[in-house]
Amino acid sequence: MKPTAVSDHSFRVRKVAAPLRHSVTENIRNAIAVGHFKAGERLPERQVCEMMGVSRTLVREALRQLESEGLIKVVAHRGPIVARLSVAQAEGVYQVREELEGLASKLFAENATEAQRNALLEAFEDVKKSYRSTDVSVRLSAKNKFYECLVEGSGNETLGLMLHMLNSRVTLLRATSLKAPGRTAASLAELSELIEALMSGDGAAAREAGIRHVRNAADAAIALLRAEQEAPAD
Repeated sequence: MKPTAVSDHSFRVRKVAAPLRHSVTENIRNAIAVGHFKAGERLPERQVCEMMGVSRTLVREALRQLESEGLIKVVAHRGPIVARLSVAQAEGVYQVREELEGLASKLFAENATEAQRNALLEAFEDVKKSYRSTDVSVRLSAKNKFYECLVEGSGNETLGLMLHMLNSRVTLLRATSLKAPGRTAASLAELSELIEALMSGDGAAAREAGIRHVRNAADAAIALLRAEQEAPAD
């Protein structure tokens, strides 16, 4: 099922207990991940404020945070724009992600408690439901929750921090990977294999399944990224 475009209303910040700045930062991150703001595109403060229903001060703070993560950059006379990754940079991101998620999968299989295994199974069910949605932000949220459960069950706090640091670069590639033909069905099949390995307690098998999932995602995303960057400009 081909995901539909996400309306500006999808990114309006809900004023809940979590700090507003964090919510604004995550909503801008998600808007980039689903392709609402594309690589090289400007992020006008007024537009972002109106889209999310928050003050300019909050938007500026969020943009500064995302700039520090490398997700956006500020260009003279243009202001903040979404960062653009080269093919080589994307390959580097996926190489590191393979190792980290492979390790997370191995540690989860060997160390996760019954409660953590149940939480991951529940998160996987939400992922499967989200793949039937035409709203790509729903799919993104479900996948993020799945990986949060995976990292928590690994029992390695440092690993979680490293994956969080890598997440901004991964965000720049998600909008590309979502467009890969047939990737949705393949991704779900790979996650099913990963779940089976994780629940079996076989650390080696889980690591291999985790790496295979990332590697296949990399092949699809990088092929599209290379085609986009080699295409002649309009």
